[in-house]
Amino acid sequence: MAKEAKKAEKAPGKQKPAVIIVGADKGGVGKTTVARTMLDYFAGKNVLTRAFDTESPRGTLKRFHPRVAEVVDLTQVADQMKVLDTLHSSEVKVSIIDVRAGLLSRTLKDMTDVGFFDAVENGEFKFALFHVLGPSVASLSEIDEVLPYTENAEYYVVKNHINDTNFFEWDQTTYDRYFKKMRRRSHEITVPKLNEMAYEQVEVAGVPFVTFGQNKNSKNQKADYSLVLRGYVRTWEKAVHEQYDAAGLMDWATDGANAS
Repeated sequence: MAKEAKKAEKAPGKQKPAVIIVGADKGGVGKTTVARTMLDYFAGKNVLTRAFDTESPRGTLKRFHPRVAEVVDLTQVADQMKVLDTLHSSEVKVSIIDVRAGLLSRTLKDMTDVGFFDAVENGEFKFALFHVLGPSVASLSEIDEVLPYTENAEYYVVKNHINDTNFFEWDQTTYDRYFKKMRRRSHEITVPKLNEMAYEQVEVAGVPFVTFGQNKNSKNQKADYSLVLRGYVRTWEKAVHEQYDAAGLMDWATDGANAS
């Protein structure tokens, strides 16, 4: 299997399936917001992306991205198969999994049990973890729990200030304990605060951030959103996307090839 995977890795023009998990074991840290910005990011780069929303049966991510998101229950084998067994067969090579709060550790364990990480190690798939942290030490301690799963992965630690979260200031001892454990394939992403009224209006509109910024509704028709609020959203998401660019997310996801 390893030899076959290595051949596939070197095959010219062939893009390996990339799996991105966005999650945290602590709730209320804005995981789905991060997943939404990532879907906008790849769409802006003309990269076909599919998403799996694990807030079953009623998904939040699917509400904003109904065309590319599907609600699944990753605690069920049938839905695990729906996600993982289609990685090779799907023409869409970038898959984003928005993991429900409290299920990150279990999801990573289940993916270990089904052999996903063995396949990643053998070069069959690429894996990235966007680990969204909350402001507490308890949230920060999750780093210890997930690091073993990032051996062959890109690891993104995300501090999300979207709702004006105030992160405690880590002293040097705390920094040494957690952040210096991360391997060279780790990145720190900071999602800045978005104007509260702008964020609320996007929620009411129920459209992607980029669609709101373009003054369009869910049917891609001209809307009547505030010029000011649209400006705040565009500026905010541009800042987030610039961090993804700086972290090399596009090149990693597409093997450095031109987007379709």
